[in-house]
Amino acid sequence: MCEAAGDDAGCGADTASARRRRVPGHSYPRPCVKCGQGSAALVIRVGDAFCRGCFREYFVHKFRAMLGKNRVIFPGEKVLLALSGGAASSAMLRQVQEGLSRETAKRLRFVPGIIYIDEGAVRGQSVAQREQNLARMETLLQATGFPYHLVHLEQALELPPSILQPGPEGSSKPSTSYKEAVEGFIQQQRQEGDGDSLSTQDMPGGSPPLPRLPAAARTQELLQLFEAVETSTAREELLQMLRIHLILQTARTRGYAKVMTGESCTRVAIKLLTNLALGRGAFLAVDTGFMDNRHGDVMVVRPMREYMAKEIAFYNHFFDVPTVIMPPLSTKRREKPSIHRVIERFLLGLQEDFPSTISTVYRTGEKLSPAPAKASSESQRCLLCLCALDIAGEEELALEPTLIIEEPEPVENGCCQDTPAAGAESRAAFIPLLCYGCRLTFKELGPLATLPPYVRAEAQRRIHRAEMKQQSQEVPLEDEEPSKS
Repeated sequence: MCEAAGDDAGCGADTASARRRRVPGHSYPRPCVKCGQGSAALVIRVGDAFCRGCFREYFVHKFRAMLGKNRVIFPGEKVLLALSGGAASSAMLRQVQEGLSRETAKRLRFVPGIIYIDEGAVRGQSVAQREQNLARMETLLQATGFPYHLVHLEQALELPPSILQPGPEGSSKPSTSYKEAVEGFIQQQRQEGDGDSLSTQDMPGGSPPLPRLPAAARTQELLQLFEAVETSTAREELLQMLRIHLILQTARTRGYAKVMTGESCTRVAIKLLTNLALGRGAFLAVDTGFMDNRHGDVMVVRPMREYMAKEIAFYNHFFDVPTVIMPPLSTKRREKPSIHRVIERFLLGLQEDFPSTISTVYRTGEKLSPAPAKASSESQRCLLCLCALDIAGEEELALEPTLIIEEPEPVENGCCQDTPAAGAESRAAFIPLLCYGCRLTFKELGPLATLPPYVRAEAQRRIHRAEMKQQSQEVPLEDEEPSKS
C-alpha cells in the first residue's frame, strides 16, 4: 500500500496532482512543436501547438499530400471548384490560388474554374439581400482571376433529363498514366517557356454591377417546390440534389472533368451518420469518400476532408480568407429540426467533451468500400442519386412495410385528368426507380406536379422503356404456344 505525505493522502491524489503539473500553464507562451523557436499561436490537438508559420506549412502540405496521394487529377485537366462561400470551400479556393502562383516551388498543374450557386430564394433572403450577396461574391470571384460561373438555384427547373443519366466513363480517364502525363506536361511547359496555362475563355465579360436575378415566376415556382415538401429533412436532401445537379450540368457543358467540393472532416463525419439515419448506409463510401465517380464523365473529389473545422477556422482567421456566410434553410418547426441538424448538434456536443469523436467517426468511414454503390445497368440505378438499387430481397427485409403506397384519391370534376404525373398510381410508378434512402425522401417531397420537370421527364422515360422491354420479352412466349400444340 502506498502512502503520501500531506493532507491528501493516497496515490490517486498524488497522480492527479502530477498530471496537473505536467500540463503547461498559461503564464508563459508554449513553444511550437515543429520549429521549437516561435511561440505557439494555436493548439490543434493536445500537444500539437503551432506558430503561424508552421501552421501554414502544415495546412498547405496536407492539401498537397491529399491530391498527390490519390493522383486522380491529371495535369492540364479542367477542374471546377464548387464554392459556397463558407469556411471550408473558401480555404480550398485559397489553397488552389497559392498552389498556382508563380512563387510556389511545386505548382499545381490543373486548370481551375469556379462555380457559385445562389440559393438565396430558398434561404429566406429578399431581392435586395440576394443582389447584395451576389455582388459581393462576384467581386471575390473576379479577384481570383479564374473563370467563374454564377448560377441560380432556379435554373435547376430548366435542367435537361440527361442530367440523371451517367455519362461515358472513358471521357474522364486519360489514356496515359499519371507519371507519363506529368512528364509530358512538364516538357510542354518548357517548350512554351513556362507560360501561364490558365484559360480565361469562360470569363464572363461586360457583366452588370449587380447580377440579374431570375424571373419572379421562376422564383415562385421554386418556392412552391420547397413549400410542398413535408419535412425539413427532405428539404435538405432536395437542396443537395438540386445543387449537385447544377454543378454537374455546368461541368459537362463547360468541359470540366473533375469537381472539387469543400467538405471538411467535421462535415464528412456528420454526413456519414446522417446518411446512416436516412437509410443510405450502402452508399457511404461514395457519399463521403475522397472521390465520387457515380456520374461517369465527371468525378467529384473532396480534398478538404482531412481538415477539422477548427483548423479551417484558424487558417481563415490568421490569413484573412474572405467568407460569405449564408443563412440556413428556414423552418417553421424550431423544436423539430431536420435529421441533419440533430446529428450535427449531437456530434459537435460530443466533440466538446471527447475531442476524438469526429476523427473516430471519420476514420470508421475510411474502411468502407464503394462497391455496393456501383450499378451495371440503367435499370439497376437509382433515378435521383444514380447509385445502385439496394432493394434486393425486399420481401425478407424490413423494407417491405415502407413500400406501401396510399390509395388513389378520387378525381373530382376532372381537375387532375390533364396532368400525366398526377395521382397516386403515377406516384407508385416512381418507387421501383428509387433506392431505399431516396424512397423515404421521395414520399415527403409533396405532389408530383411540383417536382422539377427534368425528374418527371426522366422517370417517364424509364417507365416507358421498362414497359417496352417487358412487352418484348412476353411476345416470343405467346408465339411459341401455337407451334407446340
